[in-house]
Amino acid sequence: MNTNDKSAFIAIVGRPNVGKSSILNRLLGTKIAIVSSKPQTTRNRITGVLTEGEYQLVFFDTPGMHKPKNSLGKYMVRSVNESVGGVDCCMLVVEADKSPVQTELDFIDKFKALGMPAILVINKIDMIKDKEILMKQILEYSKLYDFEAIVPVSASDGNGMNELLEELKKQASEGGHFFEDDTLTDQPERVIASEIIREKILRLCNAEIPHGTAVVIEKMKTRENGILDIDATIFCEKESHKRILIGKNGAMLKKISTFARQDMERFFDCKVFLQVWIKVKEDWRNRAQLLQNFGFDESNFD
Repeated sequence: MNTNDKSAFIAIVGRPNVGKSSILNRLLGTKIAIVSSKPQTTRNRITGVLTEGEYQLVFFDTPGMHKPKNSLGKYMVRSVNESVGGVDCCMLVVEADKSPVQTELDFIDKFKALGMPAILVINKIDMIKDKEILMKQILEYSKLYDFEAIVPVSASDGNGMNELLEELKKQASEGGHFFEDDTLTDQPERVIASEIIREKILRLCNAEIPHGTAVVIEKMKTRENGILDIDATIFCEKESHKRILIGKNGAMLKKISTFARQDMERFFDCKVFLQVWIKVKEDWRNRAQLLQNFGFDESNFD
């Protein structure tokens, strides 16, 4: 270990659907966190690791802060709170041309209480044409907290990401790297596979279905010829949801499976044989035992 190497642990926080996962994926240069236009996509803290020369940045992509409606929601909120307390720096992501709401103010209060270094990232600047709007927003936030930096970016086209990376590197301190330099994430391969499938559900199904689903990888084994066999089960809350997920003549399930397999092959860099089943588990988001079985940390439940 080279003690001149520098590292920083950084939590990415903000409201749902402001682009936290997209920013993480853009920084890493690959898809680790799932991305969807629907809010509350991220359920777990996804750790992404970026190593460039002497710098190693370890990111926690947290669920969007929201008012919890069930046990799963409470888990997600606690996950955010834990992330903020145990890092070197927080990256607060907000949308361009949006004034602070209570969620942002709550985060800023948390930063103040902890004396937490924070970088404000104003995302989706590609959506605004009047630079004056952006300058007003920067001024508004700069009055609320002494941010280490305020960086306007566009996760969709990459604008501002190099500037953001340079600001993040300034938060790193000497003491060596915590992960091997070629590490991309500390998430188990089964978690990555299940998240890829869940992303396809979020993208392809209507608003009622996706947040009532969980994906469990039942089997993950590589054959001698290098093909990766993956068996997955999608759990949903209602028989009517199961019918929608299967689709007419199995069309929806086939589409979910095909798109997920293509992403898995790119990520794992091998041929994948994916089989997906659908089962009904009523009200699973309020059943602690099922949540634990689905991989959520039991210490975060009531």
